[in-house]
Amino acid sequence: MYDVIVIGAGSSGAVIATRASEHPARSVLLIEAGPDYGDIEKTPYDLINSHNNSYTDHDWGLQYQPTFGRSDPLPRGRVTGGSSAVNTTIALRGMPEDYDEWAGQGNGEWAWEKVLPAFRRLERDLDFGDKPYHGDAGPISIRRYPPEDLLPQHQAFLAASRELGYPDCADANDPDGWGAGPHPMNKLGRLRVSCAIGYLAAARIRPNLEIRANALVLRLLFKSGKCTGVEIETTDGQVEQVSARLVVLSAGAIMSPAILIRSGIGPGAQLDALGIEQVRDVAGVGANLSDHPALAVVCRVKDPSIIDADQPLIQTILRYTADGSDKRNDLQIEQLSFAGVAGGPPSFMIAAVLEYQYGRGELRLRTADPHDQPVIDNQFCDDDRDTQRLIQCFKDTVAFTQQKPLADLIQLVTFPDLKRRIDDAFIANLCRRRASSGYHPCGTVKMGPAADPMSVVDQHGCCHAVDALVVADASIMPGVPRANTNLTSIMIGEMVGEWIRTNPGRYGL
Repeated sequence: MYDVIVIGAGSSGAVIATRASEHPARSVLLIEAGPDYGDIEKTPYDLINSHNNSYTDHDWGLQYQPTFGRSDPLPRGRVTGGSSAVNTTIALRGMPEDYDEWAGQGNGEWAWEKVLPAFRRLERDLDFGDKPYHGDAGPISIRRYPPEDLLPQHQAFLAASRELGYPDCADANDPDGWGAGPHPMNKLGRLRVSCAIGYLAAARIRPNLEIRANALVLRLLFKSGKCTGVEIETTDGQVEQVSARLVVLSAGAIMSPAILIRSGIGPGAQLDALGIEQVRDVAGVGANLSDHPALAVVCRVKDPSIIDADQPLIQTILRYTADGSDKRNDLQIEQLSFAGVAGGPPSFMIAAVLEYQYGRGELRLRTADPHDQPVIDNQFCDDDRDTQRLIQCFKDTVAFTQQKPLADLIQLVTFPDLKRRIDDAFIANLCRRRASSGYHPCGTVKMGPAADPMSVVDQHGCCHAVDALVVADASIMPGVPRANTNLTSIMIGEMVGEWIRTNPGRYGL
């Protein structure tokens, strides 16, 4: 019997296990489906190499349906550190309004002024640590590329941005800032500062924290309306049950709802169709899937020497607001250093990204088998408000290819074909057929008051339907923030982890 079981050692779970285990008398078990590398010198290179994502070696192998009739890979980290151990290391916060919007939906503890201390606590900002809205002593080191370290295409991108009338923005995490500048990134040289490194490395020495890797959670266990533990499968096929006073589900926006449904908490009709015994009929599990739809412009370069897949994939960003939008910084344009397959034409991409999404998708299970993939149906650009703003962002992105000095690097725009008529109707069709994920799924176990029929947990992460079960990861976000979700997921871990540590009575401890 453990005091706390945390399922998933990712961006939220690793933080919660670290914070909860700061109480020396509280036993904490952290369960991870993938491997664990406790020694950084023995950590595989794909997890260390922050210059690019790890796509296959530590991945769940998921597929998603971004738009009708398509299926694409959806990279998700299966390893201690979760997706923070395999991602692009972009350390970007959402806009203050994102968190205030969560608060306005009945989650007052998530207002900007209340989450800012958690953002400050998690970071060691090496460039702006003296600012009142930044931290300088947290476990996640954050830095930005200085101008002299930017690749030629990124230097040209920023210069073209100025020519197009966008302001410079030295710190994209300035709550009042907008414009173009270097990306804040959680990396030191080539080292990816994941939650496995930033949080778990120091916590491992605690005798009250146990990390159990290569253990797949099959389902949660319940008795008399209370979660009592978990059932896991080890790599040799053995099935075990482990008990706890509190179970914290932090398996991410894809796996957390999947585990809930397999355990009998989900939409009643889906449970019945799958032959799963119903614990509670909860309509919101798997609903409200939110993400960042994106389209990219692909450019073949004149000088092949500037394309090097061993250099950082991304270094710069432009944050700005769509014409007529009341959602500040709801668009992004990002220069990617390289694109295409090895040995193909030397190319780079410029990505147009919609950061505030109105539309919603859903996640559901095909079967009750925990080894089967869920159906991840994003339904990008089904909402015309999303389509119209992504149209503008795509046109603004194409404008970069025509603006010196970036235009001087480009031999040919290979997508889209600029010889065709690129009008709004053409781009709208692209959006509805070709929009892809920014790999920031969230919202599938939405938090909100019990009066909201689609909310699954309250603002402290406590499940409405059963006792002794908390969900704390990107799945509880009511909507996607206007930023890459990793830093917000770490913040969620800080918030819930501190609540468990400082107010254990709320969680039955």
